[in-house]
Amino acid sequence: MLELFSSGLVSLWLTAAGVKSSPVSLAALQDTPWAVIPGTSDTTAQAIVQRYLQGLTQKGLTQTAQGIWLQTGPMRLTSNQGDTPLPAASLTKVATSLVALNTWGLQHRFETVLSTNGTIEQGILHGDLVVQGGADPLMVWEEAFAIGQTLEQLGIKKVTGNLVITGTFLMNFERDPQQAAELFKQALNAKEWLEDAQYIYQTLPPNSPRPQIEIAGTIQVLPPGQSLTTPQTLLLRHHSPPLVQILKVMNVDSNNEISETLATLAGGAVAVAEKAAQLSSTPRSEILLANGSGLGMENRLSPRAVCAMFAAIQRYLQVHDLTIADIFPISGTDGGTLDYRQIPPAAVVKTGTLNEVSALAGVLPTRDRGLVWFTIINRGTDIEDLRQQQDILLQTLLKQWGTVATAPIAISPNLPYTPPAVTASSRNEVLLRSTVQVSTSE
Repeated sequence: MLELFSSGLVSLWLTAAGVKSSPVSLAALQDTPWAVIPGTSDTTAQAIVQRYLQGLTQKGLTQTAQGIWLQTGPMRLTSNQGDTPLPAASLTKVATSLVALNTWGLQHRFETVLSTNGTIEQGILHGDLVVQGGADPLMVWEEAFAIGQTLEQLGIKKVTGNLVITGTFLMNFERDPQQAAELFKQALNAKEWLEDAQYIYQTLPPNSPRPQIEIAGTIQVLPPGQSLTTPQTLLLRHHSPPLVQILKVMNVDSNNEISETLATLAGGAVAVAEKAAQLSSTPRSEILLANGSGLGMENRLSPRAVCAMFAAIQRYLQVHDLTIADIFPISGTDGGTLDYRQIPPAAVVKTGTLNEVSALAGVLPTRDRGLVWFTIINRGTDIEDLRQQQDILLQTLLKQWGTVATAPIAISPNLPYTPPAVTASSRNEVLLRSTVQVSTSE
């Protein structure tokens, strides 16, 4: 049995917290870090981390600019600047993920509704094609191709009117509605595809339909709050993938546009910071955000705050029979920002990179210490070397505490990681049945 449990400290902490101790409750603590028990650090972990920090100092880096936090369950293993907010780059996306889950829920889908003020006759839509955006952060080429395919199935080959955009509409992570509309218009007509669209189409299954819907009019973007003045015939509703899948895509590729969109929808950077601190029981002073993506040195997180937010996400997901591996990349399984890294297999992590920052956080499964939750935030300009030293630090810890034969259930994914493009067409809901007034309210 782990030293953590056999020492009796966890049972003592549970009793003090008013929780009845049991094998189940002990296992839950091991799976998910709670509030840290005051006490001394683990001497082995402390010695390993100290050697790591000395190595950075010998390369001219300042030790106080390096943040470290390691814990297992409620037991802190070691810390360096653990409660000091430091520029954390894309570890900011941990806060965005936590707040997004608690704002919308795992299965939330963003909707894009297409309608018209005209009629369809012999392949021609006499009127405007109206797109009511629902802030879908994953509306990309593949999704738009699928929408075009469904419009053709409804008998539309040409639109005599305009492409009208209402609501909040993004396309290929472009938040400017005019530019997003131009990309969407291009996606609907293969004759207008440029190099980017052509490239993405080549990644789709062979013989995928190529929509060719010509829009004769111009693009019109309605100002926020302005409603359509004519009755609309609903054509189709496009559902985004569920939020859990959007978050996985966001974190695997560290997509800044998706994260910024979600943070904006959740109320902005300040609101995300406040909610993240509350949900993770972290001092507000340790979560300082200027945006939802992590771009810029203004985004600062303490190492322990990052672990606390991971813990809050893990607790949220466990209730729904999922784990952090369902929304964060797994070393040795997922690519993205983990390509070319030597992070121990089965670790579930989030990376972060700026010109002067390299960060890594997540959970490392070990034989002797169970799940070790960690945050490493480095300040320096040799990013590749910092990444290499982070990987070596984790490898050293794992060598000391032993590897596990298989990934623990507590951090194993329960959902298949399927590229959203595979299901794009099936997420189109045909609505060509009734005439209603469509507003731009969200």
